[in-house]
Amino acid sequence: MLFSRTELELLTIPQLKMLCNRYGLKPTGNPGYKTAYITTLMAFPALALKQLEDGRGLKFPTFVSYQAVGSALEEMGTPTTEQSALIRISLEGKSINHPEKYGQQKLIALYNAKDHLERAISLLDIQ
Repeated sequence: MLFSRTELELLTIPQLKMLCNRYGLKPTGNPGYKTAYITTLMAFPALALKQLEDGRGLKFPTFVSYQAVGSALEEMGTPTTEQSALIRISLEGKSINHPEKYGQQKLIALYNAKDHLERAISLLDIQ
């Protein structure tokens, strides 16, 4: 439980209002009463998880979308030994001269995109 009723009851209306504002919540009912804020603060975690379960708001991608990301990762391949070396030295802050510098930046951008996609897949695996 994020907040206990007892701890919320001890707060004043301005404190409860500030707490709701911090999390972007609106009081349930008349904002002139503590119960309006307390009800909201007690209920929002369960409501948020129920909305996720019902597929409302933020939701997991479909299996097809998940597969598409996996396919994109496969398509991107893995860096060669030389590409890995250039990536490592680039991450150390070293860059090559123009006009090859543009290619180096493209390689780093591709590496970062692949890394983010791999992280996204691993994060979504908790589904």
